[in-house]
Amino acid sequence: MAKGIWVVVEQREQQIRKVSLELLGQGRKMADETGEPLVAVVLGQGIEGLAQTLAANGADKVIVVENEKLAEYTTGAYTSALNQLIRKEEPQAVLMGNTAVGKDLAPRLAQRLGVGLASDCTGIELDASSFMTFKRPIYAGKAFEYLASSVRPILATIRPNTFNLPAADDSRKADVVKESAEIDAADLRAILKEVAIAASKRPELTEANIIVSGGRGMKGPENYVILENLADVIGAAVGASRAAVDAGWREQKFQVGQTGKTVAPTLYIACGISGAIQHLAGMGSSKFIVAINKDPEANIFNVADYGIVGDLFEVVPVLTEEFKKIVSA
Repeated sequence: MAKGIWVVVEQREQQIRKVSLELLGQGRKMADETGEPLVAVVLGQGIEGLAQTLAANGADKVIVVENEKLAEYTTGAYTSALNQLIRKEEPQAVLMGNTAVGKDLAPRLAQRLGVGLASDCTGIELDASSFMTFKRPIYAGKAFEYLASSVRPILATIRPNTFNLPAADDSRKADVVKESAEIDAADLRAILKEVAIAASKRPELTEANIIVSGGRGMKGPENYVILENLADVIGAAVGASRAAVDAGWREQKFQVGQTGKTVAPTLYIACGISGAIQHLAGMGSSKFIVAINKDPEANIFNVADYGIVGDLFEVVPVLTEEFKKIVSA
């Protein structure tokens, strides 16, 4: 009998990614409704110390899988380790973030287990019998589909910032179970030699609560400094449209859109972005959208909660100064 709702925790250098904590919060609600235990599964090396944080954020049980071959994420090693563990424990559902790691790992794991996958979901519903249905956007966010499966386990990746962070309770305790993983040479088709991380005080794009993005209306790479100034005041990440990236003004890692990164921040400020379907597909799930554009007919205003028709080179510096006053008050 399948049992337990699992959250596969993503960590980097023993730091838990925000999306994993969001999933623990949602998983706790689901576990309470279904009567299933909530299990956090974390893989890596030197990670046992994360167990208390996972317990505080809702986990009833923490499975720690440590192996030197899991110290850094590699597709083969992580797929093999999780495949062994899931076959042994038979959970009801396995949730992970729709991050670069999740999008790489989940489909391979689904294939290995012979089950389906609900990817890039923005909602989870439970009926009276605790049957899970996953909601995901399709057609560039113009419609939604609902996916359910009678096959267990159910695998799903969830878009970051879909659920609120849980209120951590440091008094909560969880059963901590150490598991081993047999990883052989066949699992290591790719070997990670080095990880190069660019240092930045700004949040990572897919985990940011606030994003300031610039498009073709920025007119050149040198003008992004005004967006960076605003972002630094309000603790935001800086994004870009495909047009800006194609023009060479920003690196591809900053691109928001169907061929870039999908984001769902609390606040998305679009500066000089027309609102092409490709871009809307990547940020349409933002809770609040503010658009700044000289063209009153720009498509971005059709999805914006607040719109400013004006020259961004005049509007953004004023916003920056006003936010400075609020932050320093």
